[in-house]
Amino acid sequence: MTERYDCHYCKESLFGKKYVLREENPYCVKCYESLYSNTCEECKKPIGCNSRDLSYKDHHWHEDCFHCFQCKRSLVDKPFSTKDEQLLCTECYSNEYSSKCQECKKTIMPGSRKMEHKGNSWHETCFTCQRCQQPIGTKSFIPKDNHNYCVPCYEKQFAMQCVHCKKPITTGGVTYHDQPWHKDCFLCTGCKQQLSGQRFASRDDFAYCLNCFCNLYAKKCASCTIPISGMYKFSNSCISAKYCAVLTNHTSMDSLFIQMYKSQF
Repeated sequence: MTERYDCHYCKESLFGKKYVLREENPYCVKCYESLYSNTCEECKKPIGCNSRDLSYKDHHWHEDCFHCFQCKRSLVDKPFSTKDEQLLCTECYSNEYSSKCQECKKTIMPGSRKMEHKGNSWHETCFTCQRCQQPIGTKSFIPKDNHNYCVPCYEKQFAMQCVHCKKPITTGGVTYHDQPWHKDCFLCTGCKQQLSGQRFASRDDFAYCLNCFCNLYAKKCASCTIPISGMYKFSNSCISAKYCAVLTNHTSMDSLFIQMYKSQF
């Protein structure tokens, strides 16, 4: 006697009929589609055993229903995008939602690399330095007058140059006699100490720190030999009637001291 081979769900005989195995249990086509078939997102009908089931992010479509929401062209085996859970071919998505390149005014296609700055977008190959026309890519750049410059070109074209080393001043500097200097280049003529942020004196257009200027040019007290300047207070032991006339007639060096002005470039 032949063993019965029935549908696991409805128990009807499957002899001579199509059936589907699921977890090693046989189902007639009707029961399988009723129990396990996915519903198509487009037509809302079950996707039967004889249909190709296309899925994306837990959603399912019949092969004929898997098309662009706008132009209705099939998206089977083609790249596509989604917007508000609607399928769109790349062309429709680009025309509707993609950014336009600030330089060439063409659409920046989905999946292509783009550069963004202050709400504007560029193709990677269109985002170039205004001066050398080379792509900037991920390198540092400086915007000026609605144009973008790579750092070397900006320094060559716009940055002030230090009077001493002739190199561009990019982060900060000082002015002396209306000329720009790097802070590291503005040094005492005598001891080469940095003068940035300090009081200094000048003679014949050369800058000196207080100590060097006093040692080189100031008169010295006849009693203690300390240079006489507006920065020193003399003790009573240094001053006698013999030197009163000298001290009274001496012009204070305060008139020679200059306060340096800082300037950000």
